[in-house]
Amino acid sequence: MATIHSAGGTGCKGLTREKPTVLRGKIGRWFDVLKYVAIAIVVSSITVIVMNLIPDSRSIRAIVPHRFDAADPQFARSMTSYSQGQMFDANAVQTLVNGDEIFPAMLEAIRTARSTINMETYIYWSGKVGYEFAVALAAKAREGVEVRVLVDWVGSLPFDEELIHIMTSAGVRFQRYRPIYWYTLDRVNNRTHRKLLIVDGRIAFTGGVGIADNWLGDARNPTEWRDTHYRIEGRAAAAFQAAFAENWLETAGEPLQGEKFYPPLAAAGNLSAQLILSSQPNGSEDMELMMLAAMAAAKDHLRIGMAYFVPDDIALQQILDARKRSVIVDIIVPNSLTDVPIVRKGSRYFWGELLKAGVRIYEFQPTMYHPKLLIVDDVWASFGSANLDERSLGLNDEANLNIYGKDFGQTQIDLFNRDLARSKQISLEEWQARPWTERVTDWMASRLHSQL
Repeated sequence: MATIHSAGGTGCKGLTREKPTVLRGKIGRWFDVLKYVAIAIVVSSITVIVMNLIPDSRSIRAIVPHRFDAADPQFARSMTSYSQGQMFDANAVQTLVNGDEIFPAMLEAIRTARSTINMETYIYWSGKVGYEFAVALAAKAREGVEVRVLVDWVGSLPFDEELIHIMTSAGVRFQRYRPIYWYTLDRVNNRTHRKLLIVDGRIAFTGGVGIADNWLGDARNPTEWRDTHYRIEGRAAAAFQAAFAENWLETAGEPLQGEKFYPPLAAAGNLSAQLILSSQPNGSEDMELMMLAAMAAAKDHLRIGMAYFVPDDIALQQILDARKRSVIVDIIVPNSLTDVPIVRKGSRYFWGELLKAGVRIYEFQPTMYHPKLLIVDDVWASFGSANLDERSLGLNDEANLNIYGKDFGQTQIDLFNRDLARSKQISLEEWQARPWTERVTDWMASRLHSQL
């Protein structure tokens, strides 16, 4: 009995020892599984980040040589070939300066719409402006006008769902462009930065303005951003409609066709216009080649007004090549009031070479400077959504309108000069005198140039 009791006791003690051991083993295996899963998630995340940070290989490896001036008819013919942008004649373009002019003009066009309204924008934020546009678009949808709104998923993150409800409950067809899913992480960088509004296929708007309160006012103080938008009427409106249709098809799967989108367009003015598009991630380099070719055609004066100015090596050399031909180069950029300080720092790192070559760089003082304007001599101007940086030229979907003609060119020069009068010129000595801390942070920011 004692032996049996002893054996039983031993068996009980053995079971007591084995239970926690088995449990610890199972827990350990689960921890191993979780550890490997965590490692896989971290590795996958790093891979995705690296995939998005590494710039695609570029086919443009050298500057565009200077063969002719922008006034030469060959310039327009070559530009059409370079950029695959069809030339449209008989257009009228109205320049709208700051929110006080821009938003009323856009809302008036919306309120007079008869058949279709198509709007695409990177930024649509909550606030007074966002509410006013939502209400206006909803009202037209209730009247039977077909209204489509396409906003970039990233750019519209600060967006009150109530505004979307106001629109969709009235019949507005609302879509977000390229929302982020696990299977689309490799395209997280490819956004639509286009700013398009097309009414009845006859009137189009483009420029730098987003739908947000930041653009209210007349650039009088830091809360009122400086920007320019343009109202286009004439045959070029069809190109804007096609640009919207391209991204709408990708997002909603709906082709836009028929006369309500593409009506016969009569002459509206005397301007020749050409819409240039960049579309990613298909590797389109039309926008970059257009800008390089325009700078190559400068004979006397090159004016650049950019919210975000971080040129790649080729664009930098293209500007320096203009200086070698004794072309005057003036560049306006934001000052410390910029909304993206890292872009300003990354930009400043490259200024030394430009300043040494005699390029004149100015920082706009009153508020954030947000236009995107390129003027060659007094005969050609380009404006729209594209900045002179690698994000616009290599990652985003963008749209710029080129206008040929001295009269319009002079209006843009006058506007540029007004901004110049409110800007501070940066000297080479001032740039060289930056504290070492700024030099280091400027260099660090410049290493991210492919993302800025």
